[in-house]
Amino acid sequence: MAGANTLTFNDDNFETEVLQAAGPVLVDFWAPWCGPCQMLGPVIDELADELKGKVKVGKLNVDTSPATASRYHVQSIPTIVIFSQGQAVKTLVGLKKKSELQAALAAHLPR
Repeated sequence: MAGANTLTFNDDNFETEVLQAAGPVLVDFWAPWCGPCQMLGPVIDELADELKGKVKVGKLNVDTSPATASRYHVQSIPTIVIFSQGQAVKTLVGLKKKSELQAALAAHLPR
């Protein structure tokens, strides 16, 4: 279950919610059966709460949205992709610490 500020992305809304977003977007490619994904979930929710209004933060289930996962060559999960101005600008694969995600986002935050 996603946090109150964690968005749900899918094949249908990815274009409008992520690629056409005005600011940076963090997308967590995950699946419910993935143990490391479950461990990362609360971190993603914390980032969504902390960055509300600055960064869109959401999750995309690779099982229910395989086209988008394939488009971004997601072969292992969890995979975090940071988008800016419709382009994937940073990809992190595997379980990451909150500090690592914050550092990856820092360069793309509005000043």
